[in-house]
Amino acid sequence: MKRIITAILLLAALETSAQQDAMYSQYMFNTLAINPAYAGSRNVVSATGLLRKQWVGIEGAPQTATFTIDAPISNKRVGLGLQLFSDKLGITSTTGVVGSYAYRIRMEKGSLSFGLQGSLSDFKANYSGVALDPYGTSMDVAFTDNIQKTMFNAGAGVYYNSDKFYVGLSSPELFSNKINPSATENGITKQYIHVFLAAGYVFPLTEDFQLKPSVLFKGVQGAPLQADLNGTLWIKNRVALGAQYRTSADISGLVELQVNSQIRVGYQYDRSITSLQNYNTGSHEIMLRYEFGSSQAKILTPRYF
Repeated sequence: MKRIITAILLLAALETSAQQDAMYSQYMFNTLAINPAYAGSRNVVSATGLLRKQWVGIEGAPQTATFTIDAPISNKRVGLGLQLFSDKLGITSTTGVVGSYAYRIRMEKGSLSFGLQGSLSDFKANYSGVALDPYGTSMDVAFTDNIQKTMFNAGAGVYYNSDKFYVGLSSPELFSNKINPSATENGITKQYIHVFLAAGYVFPLTEDFQLKPSVLFKGVQGAPLQADLNGTLWIKNRVALGAQYRTSADISGLVELQVNSQIRVGYQYDRSITSLQNYNTGSHEIMLRYEFGSSQAKILTPRYF
C-alpha cells in the first residue's frame, strides 16, 4: 500500500508541478532564493546553507539543498548574489546556478532595492527507471524516454527593509520554458511563473524579548494561493523559538541560535496536517549562516532577517 501511495503522489507531482520552485520553511533566512533584490541588504558578505528533507518515510519525497552568498559593493548601493541549488523529487532532479544583481536606494529609515537575476538549470527525469510492472510483462510507452534539458530563466524583485520591518515582491522565473516539447499538447510539462510576497516586523516586548511575526504568500498558475504564517520569539537576541502554519499543509516548530556575531544556526520541523501525515514522520530543515567581517558589537543590534 505504501508503494502505491508513493507512486500516486509522485506521478501527480510530475503531471502538475514538475520543475516548480523548491519549498523552504525558513524563507526569512533564505530570501535570496526567492528575491534577487535581497542581495547585499545585510551590508556584509553573508553566506547561507540550507538542507531540507521533506516527508521522511515516503520513498522519492522532495530533498533540497541550497547555498547562497551575497555582498554589497559600490558604497553599499549595489548588491551581488550567487545561489547554487539541487532539488530532487522522485525520478526528477534539478540542479542549477543563479546570479543576482540589486540596486539599493537609501531612504530615511531603510533602503529600497530593485533586483534582477539570471539562472541556468539542468532538469532530468528518469522515466525509464520507474518499475511499473515488477514481472516485466507490460510496458507503457510514456515511460520509455528520459528527459534532460538545460534551461535559462530570468527573474525580478523589489525589496524594502529597515531595522524592524521588511517587505518584498518577486518572481524568480519569468519564462515558461517547456521541459518536454516533443510531448502532445495536453502532456507538455513546463515551468510555471511563481510570485512571492513576503513581509515581517519586529515588535520589542521588553529589553530581553522581541516578537517577530512574518508571512510569505506563494502564487503559481494551476494551484491555490498558499501562505506561510510564522511567529518567532527572540530571547536576549541569542535564542529564538517559533511556530509556523502553512495553509492546508503543515504546522511547524522552529529554533534558532545566534552563536556569535558571525554564526547563526536554525532547525525547523514540519508536520503534515493532511492525509499525508499517515505516510511520513515529518519534514526536517537545517540552516547555517556565516557573515564575514561582522564585528563583535553586531550582536547587540542583530539583524532579524
